[in-house]
Amino acid sequence: MSKRSYFGTDGIRGRANSHPMTAEVALRVGLAAGKLFRSGSDRRQLVVIGKDTRLSGYMIEPALVAGFTSMGMDVRLFGPLPTPAVAMMTRSMRADLGVMISASHNAFHDNGIKLFGPDGYKLSDEREAEIEAHMDEGLQEGLVGPSELGRVKRIDDAQARYVEIIKATFPRDLNLNGLRVVIDCANGAAYKVAPTVLYELGAEVKPIGVSPDGFNINEECGSTHTATMKRAVKEYRADIGIALDGDADRVIICDENGHVVDGDQIMAIIACAFAEKDRLKGGGVVATVMSNLGLERFLGAKGIKLERTPVGDRYVMARMREGGFNVGGEQSGHLILSDFSTTGDGMIAALQVLAVMRRTGKPMSALARQFEPVPQKLENVKFAKGGEPLKNEKVISAIADAEARLNGSGRILVRPSGTEPLIRIMAEGDDEALVNQLVSEIAGAVKQAAA
Repeated sequence: MSKRSYFGTDGIRGRANSHPMTAEVALRVGLAAGKLFRSGSDRRQLVVIGKDTRLSGYMIEPALVAGFTSMGMDVRLFGPLPTPAVAMMTRSMRADLGVMISASHNAFHDNGIKLFGPDGYKLSDEREAEIEAHMDEGLQEGLVGPSELGRVKRIDDAQARYVEIIKATFPRDLNLNGLRVVIDCANGAAYKVAPTVLYELGAEVKPIGVSPDGFNINEECGSTHTATMKRAVKEYRADIGIALDGDADRVIICDENGHVVDGDQIMAIIACAFAEKDRLKGGGVVATVMSNLGLERFLGAKGIKLERTPVGDRYVMARMREGGFNVGGEQSGHLILSDFSTTGDGMIAALQVLAVMRRTGKPMSALARQFEPVPQKLENVKFAKGGEPLKNEKVISAIADAEARLNGSGRILVRPSGTEPLIRIMAEGDDEALVNQLVSEIAGAVKQAAA
């Protein structure tokens, strides 16, 4: 496939009001997608749109609406709603397309556009390429007549519908009565729905990060800044802390002592609970190449395989669909439980962990460390755009030498970043000193090659 101009690994993303995250590009997305989805159909098409709490959402949303309606598509607006909720509602409302306006865990000055098909899954690379093919056409091409313009309505009960869907994923025979829960909503899309879900299931809820002002999304709060959640857990003497990111498709947890539980540990908790009840499908779990070797060994000892994919939730989801898996995710807390959702959903994952706490009667601290992580070292090395340090003989030799010295007791992963001119170097193994040394040596070789 040729290099794409607009779409990256997770939709279109960039700095607000700078290319490609401008009102004009948003308008072109609406026009192009409207043209594509309308072709060959004799019925009126429907698109649903959700967003997070960024100021720039007020610019992007009306531009998208103008594009879709001028192509004859009807539009339904949800307002602030998590990414997974938009995916669910696309399917449940029988829409032809779902759109989420968000830059996920990024700061407020970024924004993004993600597209979902009628099945609730992110659009395929091929479908995105078809939209791109139309995006640079003239703005006047293919517009419908005045009587065929689309209509726009706001869906006032979208949040309430999502709350009910989420509550239904929690076991009916359990409740959260007597549990004190800190929920950090990152001043993002879940600031209303997440505390409501926990309260209605019986918890005593201590919400933080629920005062969005357009600028403070993910700012020193949420899953990328866990210190705020940890402080609140200690202050309120809570039983558990739950931190979502700006669009609520990621979750990081901490126990009652403030110890952080990352995506790998959460996957281990859920996979084991599912396996015990014979609910784990595909015979294992799908994770990325970044997941800790300790997770792989832990699951392997229980007869559960770990399948690895490249970094990115779309690759995890693709492998899950191919192999019939129902648990997958990333160390970052992007967890996909496909029995319930077509994309990562932080609240669904958190509720499954709370169900294990309830079912076992154990405190979170007793569940938090399912396995001992293998020492892991990461280093990023910048290189000049256009350079290819990974083809350098000395770099190739340094990687081969490092793998030989690990001698099967760990892993080396050296890869270019998908978004920046960086080489990402990761090593893990039982000998921490050796791991650190190997990363340092490979980084040195890359720096020389990049010089």
